[in-house]
Amino acid sequence: MRAALPAAAVLFDNDGVLVDSKAAGEAAWHTWAVRHRLDTRLVLAGVHGRRSRETVARFLPADEVDPATAEIDALELETADQTVAIKGASEFVASIPGHLRAVVTSASRDLALARLAAAGIPLPDALVAAEDVAMGKPAPDPYQRAAELLGASPAECVVLEDSDNGIRSARAAGVGAVLGIGDSTVMLGCDAVVPDLTRVRWTGDGIAPATGREVGPGARPRR
Repeated sequence: MRAALPAAAVLFDNDGVLVDSKAAGEAAWHTWAVRHRLDTRLVLAGVHGRRSRETVARFLPADEVDPATAEIDALELETADQTVAIKGASEFVASIPGHLRAVVTSASRDLALARLAAAGIPLPDALVAAEDVAMGKPAPDPYQRAAELLGASPAECVVLEDSDNGIRSARAAGVGAVLGIGDSTVMLGCDAVVPDLTRVRWTGDGIAPATGREVGPGARPRR
């Protein structure tokens, strides 16, 4: 594996990469599922890395999607203050110049900003949220849009992701490399995998292992 991942720009997923919102988000979705008399296990299994509207549309008739999406978005906003930072995220983000980084999320803009603020992560100059693209992850649109906002080609960018949908989106966009965050990304086709953002550093022209630490291989059998 390469010792470093060259990058003209860095594109961050938010939930699971920069912030830990899992408990708060799942509590909101559980409440929503109970209200709609849905199997909570099935609902929770399908929310990660996907826009709320697309999850809602899997379970409810088309004429109920708009109000039900507004409902879950409000529930998630109510719990946003419970969000905490992924280890090392604030320091790592702050080390990268603002014009070289973007956050790319399946959440709404309001929810993404609320979670970042609650976790103490520097707010991005460039943010691609659910409402900014016609098609969300795993379609390539979000990461293509983020690269465009930063004036870079996708091939010049490194993406940091933690979900299958997000990794598929990054690959479909043609990014230069994908760095998986957390054990859940092993075997999902990442170029490298780390447990959190204390394990990497910004070099000025890419992402490299932090001093004295190694970036684990991504184990890329999936094609």
